[in-house]
Amino acid sequence: MTHDVWLLVGAGIVIAAIASVRVAHRSGLPSLLLFLGFGLVLGDFGFGFSIKDPQLAQQIGLTALALILAEGGLTTNWSHVRRSVPIAMVMATAGVTVSIVVLALAVQGLLGFDGNTALILGAVLASTDAAAVFSVLRRLPLPPRLAGVLEAESGFNDAPTVIAVALLSGGSHNPSVGTFLLQTSIELVIGAAVGLGVGPAGAYALRRVALPASGLYPIAVLALTFVSYGGAVLLHGSGFLAVYLTALILGNSRLPHRAATRGFAEGAAWLAQIGLFVMLGMMASYEAMPSAIVPGLVTGTLLVLLARPLSVLVSSVLSWALRLGWVNWREQMFLSWAGLRGAIPIVLATIPWAAGVEGSEDIFNQVFVIVIVFTLLQGPTLPLAARLLRVAAPGEAHDLEVEAAPLEELKADLLQIKVPAGSRLHGVEIFELRLPAGAQVTLIVRDGKSFVPTTTTRVRADDQLLIVTTAACRDQVERRLRAVSRSGKLAGWYGERGQE
Repeated sequence: MTHDVWLLVGAGIVIAAIASVRVAHRSGLPSLLLFLGFGLVLGDFGFGFSIKDPQLAQQIGLTALALILAEGGLTTNWSHVRRSVPIAMVMATAGVTVSIVVLALAVQGLLGFDGNTALILGAVLASTDAAAVFSVLRRLPLPPRLAGVLEAESGFNDAPTVIAVALLSGGSHNPSVGTFLLQTSIELVIGAAVGLGVGPAGAYALRRVALPASGLYPIAVLALTFVSYGGAVLLHGSGFLAVYLTALILGNSRLPHRAATRGFAEGAAWLAQIGLFVMLGMMASYEAMPSAIVPGLVTGTLLVLLARPLSVLVSSVLSWALRLGWVNWREQMFLSWAGLRGAIPIVLATIPWAAGVEGSEDIFNQVFVIVIVFTLLQGPTLPLAARLLRVAAPGEAHDLEVEAAPLEELKADLLQIKVPAGSRLHGVEIFELRLPAGAQVTLIVRDGKSFVPTTTTRVRADDQLLIVTTAACRDQVERRLRAVSRSGKLAGWYGERGQE
């Protein structure tokens, strides 16, 4: 196909994917399944435009995951997850280790995998998916501590699993336990140091640099997260941990245009998810997939019913022993069932494939089956599981959706008027502006302080007026303000109509 046709197809896929998000939201399914479906239709299961380059997929996948993690950090409320972070860190380290070992031993015994292949498969499947967890759990009325554990765990456990998969897929097929733990610890420490350095420094700089356009702030924030990612990787540290910590710090700092930054990051993450999942769907092989169904189902069952529950149990016991908190058996069962897998395991499966590890393409196909089947099984049933285990909190308030000017439903606009020196608006009382019925001066900013005006409040030079007006009378409001600025409150008497 020509370049123009590819652009048309790509735009059509994005539009269809955006429309499908509504379907996913109503059904409770993570949207990744629908995006994967688009990829399958484009690939071997439909039009035949498949992708078979694991190196390319790995690079695109890791970049997209970094962007998704950045959005997760930017939109995570630190006050909500702070109490849960210690337990989540135990689950992201000790829990991941338990999950890898238990699943590797189980598939080695039942499916006859060799030791290294079994460990790679266990490491690939050890991480819960941030995008899947955020999309499903942020709609569930869960207690803050339980929701915080799941949210923080999904953000933190990507880093150790990426390191584990990379080490197991490297030249040394059997690194010693000591070497493995030492290298993993060093990479995590470096990644944490970079993230904790770039985040505060970036927040400090953005608060003091007056950029000429508000749209530059969201770009600068995302660029800082990737500076953190790239810096950590260059220092042989964990880029994923660095990017998540940087985004978490920036997202909870008092930065200019925070709402715009969050919206921009969410849009970029959605685009990354769409492109990533469609690409992964195009990598699925029609010929090889059937042979992966049975081992994939067996492995997925072992993961959900054995490895994940044991990892949660061990993490809970360790957290209690370290006096970090206790997770009761109902919460443990829910945490076990809520360990959703999504794009991350599929992307991680491209690492051994790109490294040429024997049997790695079979691992990719099995992981693909596991993600589709068990996301279909677990995602829609999470609300039911929360009710049955009595961990739901129906009275718990959801996060407020805060926007800079959420006036779309009212079909209204927010106008900001700066009163220049010499303007005839100076000295005019609010009621003398005679704005149409659909408009109201809601706030005045004067000398760095804001207040709600009354009808007799006098406007002064250098004031900033915030006016809410319906779209239908916006032009009339603008004309009236220009007229009063030129000719005073009797502008109409003098024939001044405020035309451009």
